[in-house]
Amino acid sequence: MKTLYKTKVTTEGGRNGHAKSEDGVLDVALSMPKSLGGEGGEHTNSEQLFGAAYSACFGSALQEVAKMHKVDLGDFSVTATVKLGKTDKGNLQLAVILDSYLPGVDVKKGEVLVEEAHEMCPYSRATRDNIDVTLNLLLDE
Repeated sequence: MKTLYKTKVTTEGGRNGHAKSEDGVLDVALSMPKSLGGEGGEHTNSEQLFGAAYSACFGSALQEVAKMHKVDLGDFSVTATVKLGKTDKGNLQLAVILDSYLPGVDVKKGEVLVEEAHEMCPYSRATRDNIDVTLNLLLDE
């Protein structure tokens, strides 16, 4: 693999700790959600950070695919719903729902764009066959 970008993030204290990137741009306190036994609060958590990263990456893949198909996405968005649960064996497991809102794009073309973006996106490829990822296409009525 030819490296195009590299970053380093260090987290101290796990889910109730602090994460900071080597350049200081990312510098966030973390708290465990109440539903996982934490206090919750005003700080972000691992699942929110993953959702932000995945939805941003998927959105960029959508832009690239749309450009190849000469489609204007307009004011599109991608929302990632990240779920953390337990498997039958008691292991923690992630699942993600990606809602791609593509206003002004017809259903057939939208489905092609979302599927091709899912093939292109490095987060989609990294999670493929590891977690459940549901792709939803949201359009204007």
